[in-house]
Amino acid sequence: MENIKAKIRGYYPVSDEAMVALTGSFTQCIFPSKEIIIRAGRLDRQVYFIEKGITRSYVLHNGREITTWFSQEGDAACGSWDLYRKKAGFEYVETLEETIAYSISVEQLDKLYRSYIDLANWMRVLQQENFLRLQDIHIRRLNWSAQERYEHLIKECPDLFQRVNLGYIASFLGITQQSLSRIRANGCFLT
Repeated sequence: MENIKAKIRGYYPVSDEAMVALTGSFTQCIFPSKEIIIRAGRLDRQVYFIEKGITRSYVLHNGREITTWFSQEGDAACGSWDLYRKKAGFEYVETLEETIAYSISVEQLDKLYRSYIDLANWMRVLQQENFLRLQDIHIRRLNWSAQERYEHLIKECPDLFQRVNLGYIASFLGITQQSLSRIRANGCFLT
């Protein structure tokens, strides 16, 4: 669980005692590639912490899959409505490689937050960072060209391009796969 612990402590200095309590509540899950672990329309009160592998979150719009997020080693994957509203969500989470994850129920996490202030603070900081990241993505989609969005993503997450289907990356960037191919053909590889 070293990737998970390192990512948690990268956000907030969680004590050893709290970390033991958190990781002691985990259940290991091993998912094959292309497994949907969270489904739209179904309540899923689990949070999945990824030790090894990658997932993508997506929504369906007019029959098309639109990628909204990628989660990699150390990240958490969950449905936002499931987590915050106790309602079945609108998003899917799918593994893109064999993925080793550790799950914990939202209810157990809530108990741990009440018992360990450092865990509550870690989650607060994590959610703040995720909110800011989503805000940045939204602003970039409104104000940046497709090439600028691509260049930013390749600088921010260069390994994503070796691990993820380019169609998913194009969808995440809000462009067609043909547009992404043109950008890449024009020598914008930046890696």
